[in-house]
Amino acid sequence: MVITVPATSANLGPGFDCLGLSLNFRNRFEIVPALETKVVVRGEGAERLRADESNLFVKIFREVLRDLGSKEKHFHFKFFNQIPISRGLGSSSAMIVGAISGAYAIAGKKLDRGAILNHAIKYEKHPDNIAPATFGGFVISMLEKNKVFYLKQTLPKDIKAVVVVPDKPMNTKYSRSLLPKEYSVKDCVFNISHASFLSGIFMSGKWEFLNLASKDMLHQDRRMATFPILKEVRKFALSHGALMSTLSGSGSSIFNLCFADDKAGLAKKLSERFREFRVLALDFDNLGVLKQG
Repeated sequence: MVITVPATSANLGPGFDCLGLSLNFRNRFEIVPALETKVVVRGEGAERLRADESNLFVKIFREVLRDLGSKEKHFHFKFFNQIPISRGLGSSSAMIVGAISGAYAIAGKKLDRGAILNHAIKYEKHPDNIAPATFGGFVISMLEKNKVFYLKQTLPKDIKAVVVVPDKPMNTKYSRSLLPKEYSVKDCVFNISHASFLSGIFMSGKWEFLNLASKDMLHQDRRMATFPILKEVRKFALSHGALMSTLSGSGSSIFNLCFADDKAGLAKKLSERFREFRVLALDFDNLGVLKQG
């Protein structure tokens, strides 16, 4: 049995902890019943991830399997990762959603995406990545009394993503520690209005307003101050065809959205300008977590 989960980009500028979308760039998790437990990790982060029963995927998978009333069994886990680790592209959310979905499938349960999402919030405090990882598309999510409420919008084929992935990771916990404990009313109103307007754009397709709506006063500049070249990446992208350019999650990747006809040109220019960084030209994903077999 195979579970695949897409990469995600969250916040999208002003949508701190509540807006996210899904990218067609997947991690693949294969789970096969076996006589003894074995873990094999290949691809992105293979040298950093534990290849034993202490692996986060395996631990969550077993916990959820017990929650669903299934007996303890041995499995052979094979992980094929594409999503870069600690780059703000939802690698941990992919692992969490994949582990929970795998447990549901092995337990013979229907892949109830709403149940999977609300199970995932136990392991991930904020729903902005786990929601699009589960559902695909552009997702607005809200946490109320430990339950996630969400709205999904399918993303059209005439827009694409170009993601710049630096060679330097950015730890999410450290990145969040850079943020102030309190914000001014002015900054909060700025972000509420821009996040609301940005959500409306994704629902209506008024892409010409993306750059304006994706401005932020809460987190991006503070986080990018530790890695100043990211501001240069954002400025360059906006001047060469990007409709919006934002820090992806807590970083260090920069997410750019453009029209489909501009994807190849924007990716080429970014690759030439920032040769030390990896540039991914991607389609959006509207499917979210998937089960095969």
